[in-house]
Amino acid sequence: MSQDAKKIAILIESDFYEDEIFYYKHRFLEEGMEVHFLSRLWGQPYLTFKGHEYRAPLECHESFENMSDGELRSYSAIIVPSGIVGDRLRYTEDVNRLPPATEFLKRAFAEPSVIKGIICHGMWLVAPAPELVRGRPVVVHNNLIGDARNMGAIYMDQDLVEDRDLVTARTGGHCHLLARAVINRLV
Repeated sequence: MSQDAKKIAILIESDFYEDEIFYYKHRFLEEGMEVHFLSRLWGQPYLTFKGHEYRAPLECHESFENMSDGELRSYSAIIVPSGIVGDRLRYTEDVNRLPPATEFLKRAFAEPSVIKGIICHGMWLVAPAPELVRGRPVVVHNNLIGDARNMGAIYMDQDLVEDRDLVTARTGGHCHLLARAVINRLV
């Protein structure tokens, strides 16, 4: 990769939708972009997560925990994928504090130069910080329409919705639309 390659962060946990994650892994590389999978590593050098459909393994060696603001700004896009990833990442040991992954997402939303891509059930990660999408047009999986409205978002019945630095897509099956929108903004 060149030193000028755009960096794409994809948040990851177990029960990811393999077709979506492996599509991103290859599609962004095709455009000469670096793909980084980020998660909570719980003090481990890496963790292996399993997919939802085929139990395919994916090793993650990078954490969003303790990431500096400068490193966060080095990413061109942060993607919260579909599946159960967002739900697993919103776990917090202290119920009086935001989940670390939601804190990271809040920091990303504070950086307008970083594109935020949220697809399908990935919106679950936003639920503890609804102000991030309040008043913004979004699309989510049909099962989460009430959740999006309860967060104050403006639900749009479309497969892809783009609003400034936020790109949302309906389901993991629409990952190609999300990836294309992110790529179009970066190239």
